[in-house]
Amino acid sequence: MGEEDDIEQAVAVRRERLRALRAAQELLSAPEDESAARGDAKDEADAEDDKDADEEENPSMKFRNYVPQDKQLQEGKVAPPVLPKFEDPIAAAPPVAEKKDPFVNIAPKKPNWDLRRDVQKKLDKLERRTQKAMCKIMEEQEKQKQIEEDDDVNGTQD
Repeated sequence: MGEEDDIEQAVAVRRERLRALRAAQELLSAPEDESAARGDAKDEADAEDDKDADEEENPSMKFRNYVPQDKQLQEGKVAPPVLPKFEDPIAAAPPVAEKKDPFVNIAPKKPNWDLRRDVQKKLDKLERRTQKAMCKIMEEQEKQKQIEEDDDVNGTQD
């Protein structure tokens, strides 16, 4: 029982503090004419009580996605909201002239360009050797032809 009394006492003290704070706030925010302010506050409180009572008596239901079967409830049906038309800013903007990027030209045309670059010196050497070897073979073939022609010419004269 002692704890309940302490709690009740704390509640009473808090209520008094809240009332004092409300009164101080009303005095600070109220106009200089205190009697008019008090009368307006009472009228506003009475008006709010009347509104709450009216709402409790006639609760109005609003239906957005449901179509009620009852005729009386169909009056509470709300029209669906109209969405504003979306305008795409990218489509509305004029097309931008594409500028050529200088780095695009740096990119390789073929996927094996780096391999060719690394092996190019060796390929050049091999190409020179191949040309020399082909010339040598051709010379040997010419010599062979010359020898055969000489043998044919010399062989027919004997």
